[in-house]
Amino acid sequence: MSWPEPFFVRALIAATALAVIAAPLGCVIIWRRMAYVGETLAQASLLGVALGLALQINLTFAVVVAAVVAAMVLIAFGQQRLLALDSVLGLMHHATLALGIIAISLLKGPSVDLMSFLFGDVFAVTNGDLVWVALGGGLVLAVMAMLWKPLLRLSIDPDLATAEGVDPVLPKAAFDILLAVTIAIAMKIVGVLLVMAFLIVPAVAARPVTRTPEAMVLVAALIGVLGVVMGLTLSLLHDTPGGPSIVLAMTILAGISLMIGRAMRR
Repeated sequence: MSWPEPFFVRALIAATALAVIAAPLGCVIIWRRMAYVGETLAQASLLGVALGLALQINLTFAVVVAAVVAAMVLIAFGQQRLLALDSVLGLMHHATLALGIIAISLLKGPSVDLMSFLFGDVFAVTNGDLVWVALGGGLVLAVMAMLWKPLLRLSIDPDLATAEGVDPVLPKAAFDILLAVTIAIAMKIVGVLLVMAFLIVPAVAARPVTRTPEAMVLVAALIGVLGVVMGLTLSLLHDTPGGPSIVLAMTILAGISLMIGRAMRR
């Protein structure tokens, strides 16, 4: 057999690109403490899988549509005062997961591998998936570059940023939609249940060893890429699932980073 195998090259390209795309979003998630929002959007993506299978359309496109719709619903709920946002998130978080699993189980035709959607299958990435990662990821990074300053100011001090003329609604709404798109792209690589770990863990790892927001994004991207290489190598050598192996590698790096950060502050 030739080495490296094409499936491994595709997996490496897709996961590495996702690590770079996820870095700035993960940092903003940490700063804004919105991990629960991301989890809710990730669970909603299962409804997109059911929609795609039922209509026999591209699954990535269907998941993007479902995740963006879920993001828009969250944005709308964020404007009301009847229920606290965390209560709305709790409702949607569990309801969308249950609905998605039920919808997929009720589909007629060949049996569906639900585990591949819950935990991903990075080694099953196709050339078409790489196109989605390139186009979607490029769009996400381009918009993040335009929104970076207002998002950063709103994350540091929302009241001061608003008083200085920063629109608090548009950047946050746009970020939620970008997060939905990223989750949809990442679902096939790491699955619904691990996608937020892919976003958050590198950012958590970068925070103790950096002093500026931009440095945190850069280090998060580097840790994410290193975690991808380590995780895929572990998976290939020991036949472990690709997505969980990547997340485990990132978590180990985060633990090392936390120890380094603690030593730096002594």
